Amino acid sequence: MNINDFDFNLPEELIAQTPLKVRDSSRLLVLDPKTGQMEDKHFTDILDEFEAGDALVLNNTRVLPARLHGVKPDTQGHVELLLLKDKGNNEWETLAKPARRLHPGSEISFGDGRLKATVLEDLEHGGKIVKFAYDGIFLEVLESLGEMPLPPYIHEQLEDQERYQTVYAKENGSAAAPTAGLHYTPELLEAIKAKGVHIVELTLHVGLGTFRPVSVENVDEHIMHSEFYRLTEDAAAELRAVKSSGHKIVASGTTSIRTLETIGTKFNGDIQADSGWTDIFIKPGYDWKVVDAFNTNFHLPKSTLVMLVASFAGREFVLEAYKHAVDERYRFFSFGDAMFVKPKN
Repeated sequence: MNINDFDFNLPEELIAQTPLKVRDSSRLLVLDPKTGQMEDKHFTDILDEFEAGDALVLNNTRVLPARLHGVKPDTQGHVELLLLKDKGNNEWETLAKPARRLHPGSEISFGDGRLKATVLEDLEHGGKIVKFAYDGIFLEVLESLGEMPLPPYIHEQLEDQERYQTVYAKENGSAAAPTAGLHYTPELLEAIKAKGVHIVELTLHVGLGTFRPVSVENVDEHIMHSEFYRLTEDAAAELRAVKSSGHKIVASGTTSIRTLETIGTKFNGDIQADSGWTDIFIKPGYDWKVVDAFNTNFHLPKSTLVMLVASFAGREFVLEAYKHAVDERYRFFSFGDAMFVKPKN
C-alpha cells in the first residue's frame, strides 16, 4: 500500500482550535459499512447505536502537564522538555528544544531549582533521556510547573486545561488525550448506562508518536511507536460475558481499539487481563478480533489512524466519508466532531 492511498484534501480552517462550550454538542457522522450509507447526526444521538447488553469501552488515561520550560544554569539559555515515557528511577524519555545544545551531562533547572534534570543519553529526532531530582512528590511538582502538551496543529491557548481531559480520566501517564472520549459528558454516560450498556474502562497511555507523520512511501515499512496498556481481570471478564452473549463491544477511540485488538491478537481472539507495551499497526488487511463498532474523531490525511478506520470500514468508503465531512464543514482533529462506525458484519 502506498501512503498516497490515504490522502485527502483538508482545508486548514476545518482544524478545530478550541473545544465547544458543551462537550456533547459536537456533530456525529454515522457510517454503516454494511450498506455504504452515512448519516449526519449530533453526538448525543450515539445513544441510538447501543442496545442493552452492549459494552462501551473507555480509555481512562489522564494527560500529564508534560511540557516543562527551564534554563541551563551555565548559560541561562531557555530549554523546553516534553515528557514522553517514564522509564523508572526518575528517568524519562523526553523531546527537547533546542536539542543540539543539550548533551549528556547537561543540567536543566525548572521553577527556580524546584525541579532539576540531568541529560543522560541522546536519542533520535531531538529525544533525550533525562534524570530528574526534586523534593516531595513528582506529580505534584509537575502539576505546579508543567503545561498541557496540546497537539502541534492547535495554535490557540486552552483556557480550561480540563477540556483536554475526558470526564473519566484518572490514570496519569499520557502525553496526549484520547480525544474520541472528549465528547462524553457524565449525563450522556449515565443515559448510556441506563439503557443497560456496560461501561468498561481500560488504560492506554498515549505517546507523542501518535502525532508523528508516516515518513515512508510504502505503508508496510512504517514502524509504530509503542504505548503502555492495561486491562484488569474484572474488565476482561465483563467484556468476555458481553461477547459470549452475542452483544457488541463498542470502543471509544483508536487507543481503546489498539488495546483490545492487541489483547485479541495475543490471546487468539480471547479477551484476557493483560498489560504491557503495544506497537500494533492496524491497517487494511488486518483481521479484527474484538471490537464490533467504535466512535472516533476525524484524523490527519495519510495518518495511521485513517488507515485503522479504513481497515474496518473500507478505504474507499472512509475516503468518501471524509470528503463528505469536508464538504459539510465538520470540525477536525482533537477538538473536532466525531464519527461512529457501525458493525461491519
